Amino acid sequence: MEVRNMSSNSTIREERPLRERIADNPQPATLWLAGFLLLVAVEFGALSGMIMSFPWAALMDKLPFLKPVAAPFATLGDALANLPTLLSREIFDNTGWQSPQGGWKGTFLGLSPAVVWAIRVTLIYAYSLAFLYWIWRGYLTFRKHYRYADWTPRDDMINRFRGHTWGLFGFVIVFMFVVMAIFAPALGTTTVERNIKNPYSYEVNYLNKDTGQVEKINIGDANADSTSEGPSGNVAPMTYDDYGRWHPFGTLPLGSDMFTFMVHGARVSMFIGVTAISVSGLIATAFALLTAYYKGLVDLGAVIIGDSIMSIPRLLFLILLSYVLADTWIADVYNGGFLLALLFAATGWPYLWRAVRGPAFQVAEQEWIDAARSFGQSPVTTMKKHMAPYILGYLLVYSSMTLGGIIIGVAGLSFLGLGINAPTPEWGRAVSMGQGYVAGPSWHISFIPGVLIVLVVTAFNALGDGIRDAVDPQSETGEDAGAEVAASGGGA
Repeated sequence: MEVRNMSSNSTIREERPLRERIADNPQPATLWLAGFLLLVAVEFGALSGMIMSFPWAALMDKLPFLKPVAAPFATLGDALANLPTLLSREIFDNTGWQSPQGGWKGTFLGLSPAVVWAIRVTLIYAYSLAFLYWIWRGYLTFRKHYRYADWTPRDDMINRFRGHTWGLFGFVIVFMFVVMAIFAPALGTTTVERNIKNPYSYEVNYLNKDTGQVEKINIGDANADSTSEGPSGNVAPMTYDDYGRWHPFGTLPLGSDMFTFMVHGARVSMFIGVTAISVSGLIATAFALLTAYYKGLVDLGAVIIGDSIMSIPRLLFLILLSYVLADTWIADVYNGGFLLALLFAATGWPYLWRAVRGPAFQVAEQEWIDAARSFGQSPVTTMKKHMAPYILGYLLVYSSMTLGGIIIGVAGLSFLGLGINAPTPEWGRAVSMGQGYVAGPSWHISFIPGVLIVLVVTAFNALGDGIRDAVDPQSETGEDAGAEVAASGGGA
């Protein structure tokens, strides 16, 4: 059943549950779902590996009372970690050696490690673009066949964002960053375990040019001969070392591959950022809804708590807490990443709350809120159904901006030797390791991660600007508020 809205000249479909609308016309949904399941199936191991990468075993050791809850996740994570993926390094293997007769052995199709790595990276990003396109196709399918109305205000928001050049720039960079984090094990030229954490436990074949024979060498010893320490030794970006290993970003001062370090550092940064934003966003939303609905003493109490936290110099407070809690059990969970996420959430929620408090008060004054109260609707239902959706767009804007601040804050703490425990990869530690070689041949150690940090933080701010202008194109104060939240997000 369809009803024609004469004022807007749009079709409003009968308001029935989505499953009933799909049952009436199952073909579009079935085709989309089949394509979605196929895309997930070919890379399910990689996609689930990112989701299940949290160290459940370490958490259960430290907090035994959580074992009934965490044990199923740990078991599932171990099972998912062993699932094959189409674009894995096992298929597109770039760890080979030159043969005395010429050519390469042990690599995919006998191609050079650089070419195999480039193929794998290209296919991973092509797959990610296909996945993103299919998600977009799912939205279009829903809008065309199953949505109540042919047009909603959300359509205008999407169209405004699609025409927002600065926002699209941020979206592209953030997308590349997220793909880098999710597919870090496949993107790296080697693995963290072999090249950074336990290099002396593995060996690699290589062609000894002096003897003309293929020999074996311990990876730790090979790294010791492939260090980047200025004039005393350097493996520059986009070059091979003496053991036939390809290094797109060169090597670190200890000789480990820098590109592998960077992609896994992106995963650590994203875990901390997303966890911190999720926790602080929930706290900020709860306080915004409660203060807007009840006002009075509830609002005054939230203002006092929030302003008290905001009055403390955040960077100094984070440094102090990171140092004080460095030897506690929580600092061992995710090598300090979980602790940092909680610290950023605990000190950052007042900034997000301040950003969405105004919109929450605006919607609380609307007539439909008074109508819900007069009909006896419970406060929780009113806040969940009528107030939370209104502030969600603003929360998304400021969360995007704050996420960039958290990333640069984590990098700053790692630069100072706090936060993430070595040898876990983190971008700020790479900047710190290379600061003594900036003016020499090993300039890449600090320069590359520094550029990536600036680029990703700028991209999150640009994405936030694009979302803000799409949600509220008439906003005149959003830019200043967003800048304040973004600047405070990392405390740096």
